[in-house]
Amino acid sequence: MLFNSFSFLVFFPLVTLLYYLLPYKSRWALLLLASCVFYCFFIPVYILILLVTIVIDYYAGIYIERSDGPVRKRYLLVSILSTCLVLFIFKYFNFFNSNINVVAAYFHLKYALPLLHVILPIGLSFHTFQSLSYVIEVYLGKQKAEKNFGIYSLYVMFYPQLVAGPIERPQNLLHQFYEKHPFNYEDVTTGLKKMAWGFFKKVVIADRLSIYVSAVYGNHDKHNGTSLLVATFFFGFQIYCDFSGYSDIAIGAARTMGFKLMTNFNRPFYSKNITEFWRRWHISLSTWFNDYMFTPITFAWREKGRYATVWALLIVFAVSGLWHGANWTYILWGLLNGMAIAFELLTKKIRNKLARTVPGWLYKPLSILLTFFYACFTWVFFRSPDLGTAMQILHKIVFVHGPCFVGDRKNMIYSVFFILVLLVIDTIKEYRLFNNFSLFDHSSLLVRRLSYVVIVIMILLFGVFDNNQFIYFQF
Repeated sequence: MLFNSFSFLVFFPLVTLLYYLLPYKSRWALLLLASCVFYCFFIPVYILILLVTIVIDYYAGIYIERSDGPVRKRYLLVSILSTCLVLFIFKYFNFFNSNINVVAAYFHLKYALPLLHVILPIGLSFHTFQSLSYVIEVYLGKQKAEKNFGIYSLYVMFYPQLVAGPIERPQNLLHQFYEKHPFNYEDVTTGLKKMAWGFFKKVVIADRLSIYVSAVYGNHDKHNGTSLLVATFFFGFQIYCDFSGYSDIAIGAARTMGFKLMTNFNRPFYSKNITEFWRRWHISLSTWFNDYMFTPITFAWREKGRYATVWALLIVFAVSGLWHGANWTYILWGLLNGMAIAFELLTKKIRNKLARTVPGWLYKPLSILLTFFYACFTWVFFRSPDLGTAMQILHKIVFVHGPCFVGDRKNMIYSVFFILVLLVIDTIKEYRLFNNFSLFDHSSLLVRRLSYVVIVIMILLFGVFDNNQFIYFQF
């Protein structure tokens, strides 16, 4: 079920109302049923795939906790390999199979394994990482194995963050399903405000920008570098508003029922370097890779010094790129981010010295702009269907310029205007201007209520309601 659909408009208040009407002990069952219904709005039969991973990791957690010595590690490996195998079959088999075919043909080897004709289940990468975090935490002794199969299933299936995160850790979410959440006016209003802001970013900004971005990137051979550059900048704001908008709606929907999900975005466009950017962008994924891949690799290679960190960064970001999609464009996108962070690590002393010599009023905004430009450069690969197309687009951006394609002039004006609205609001929040002024939380009841009315009117008047999927659903 899409958040930006009529179905969700009925589903959300109904589930929330029933949640508070039911006794505490029955609420988890309602949420599990509602989550199954939510997921079945996509491809119903694929819920069986999710059930397979749930069963594997549920029992793996119990057996890991009961076992000692090498046996525990075997159960962990069985769980990891089984869960990842499901992801590999549906998401990566055809990619690796096609590349092996190319290599085999080059060396005149016989290799004729057919491609699989399957559709990637919605949000499978998110389910996989959330399940893996559970068994790893149980193995490390940081989380008790969950004995209630229904509660564990709800941990994986919880509808607000079911298909696109945030990727929660068991320590943060599991215990909340056992807690009593009495109706709390502040939780409900806080959640609804978060959802409203998320819907604004999704349907008013992201979906409006996607009209221009799709028109230009979908016909890149017919557009010059100026139009492609504008489309690339627009895509940067589109993907941010699309994904952070989803996260806001998810966090808000959970909060209306008293659940607290982790923050997933923290105004990444105000980052002064790529390292900081990844501490602010998709935080649940960044911390997942840091805890379960980067830290173990650097620990294993600790005798190699900072070069171990460089190699770990490249490996982790290559895997991060592959996590986003089975395409060389995603892998290169990941590597470009990893190389940027490695460069920042190796040049830290030089950059710190430069920061002391250049006036702060100049150095900081330039750093923010350069970071944004570099992120946009990497997103050319993220948005392009293949490496050849990405290189053609970059070539045009650098060498081929002309009048900018405008398309629907009204849509262009609205797009630029709402980007500026977003930047103004985020700038006020980032730098705590006007005593951390906030319309939604203003001390005046009149101002608060007017702000609610205004954002709802803006969503209804300027929102694009064509049931556009969230970009990160494909991952």
